Amino acid sequence: FLFIFFPLIFPLGLGCDTAAVVNILSHRDVTQRSFIQHEYKTMYSEDLLKRLKSELSGKLETAVLLWMLDPAERDATVIKQAFLSGVTNLFAATEVICSRTPSQIQLIKQNYHSKFGVLLEQDIAVLTSGDHKELLLAYLSTHRHEGPEVDREMALKDAKTLFKAGEKKLGTDEKKFIRIFSERSRAQLAAISSAYHDMYGGSLKKAVKSETSGEFEHGLLTILKCSQNPAKYFAKVLHQAMKGLGTNDPTVIRVIVTRTEIDMHYIKGEYLRKYKKSLNDAVQSETSGHYRTFLLSLLGPSH
Repeated sequence: FLFIFFPLIFPLGLGCDTAAVVNILSHRDVTQRSFIQHEYKTMYSEDLLKRLKSELSGKLETAVLLWMLDPAERDATVIKQAFLSGVTNLFAATEVICSRTPSQIQLIKQNYHSKFGVLLEQDIAVLTSGDHKELLLAYLSTHRHEGPEVDREMALKDAKTLFKAGEKKLGTDEKKFIRIFSERSRAQLAAISSAYHDMYGGSLKKAVKSETSGEFEHGLLTILKCSQNPAKYFAKVLHQAMKGLGTNDPTVIRVIVTRTEIDMHYIKGEYLRKYKKSLNDAVQSETSGHYRTFLLSLLGPSH
């Protein structure tokens, strides 16, 4: 019932009704999008993604093609594209890996291997280095609990370990940061952060900033912030991408498309609370055309 529109969207030899493409696809959930692709292939013996790629262009093409993938394949694709970009965009790859839950990571790893014929860990081993590489590999391979349970005694012990490995020490024991940040659940890491503040008066986030740098720092901070409030983290990423002169469209597309069906309602709330402006208004002012319409449709009503 959803695919009957496509002969109208791609009339033979007449180009593409882009507005209709945007309207239909932006209002279909992941199950419906998969169904549409299957039925399109059955009816027209043609891959819908290839057709969309040939009919669309620029930022809209990027956003729509990413949206058509299921979440795990999408994340795997974002990571691979980040590795393949002219200057390897480790920021994007690090963000995706370090902001996902253990169960999401398992699916990403499976999709990465089946889609690209190489293990995600193999690409990371080749394309990253130093403490950053060690953090990503540990985070990908360690089984973490996903529940809300917290061990207060362990949190105090870990906070003490991190203080000794960082602020109290001349230099930094990066291995201890990697071990704790990769092994503890989100709830446990949030408890460690709270214990750290109670015990030493400063924040664990500030300690990470002062003791580490570069992509390693970015990975640790992403893990830490997403353990406390993922929506707040992504609201800030979007704000950074749109503030000042110009817009970082790859980041805007990545965050909106990958979070729409996860926690966009909360991200919009955090954005409004922190920046006194709705995310919809920000996107409205920073984008244009069908690309703008598509992103705003994914965001839904601003209230």
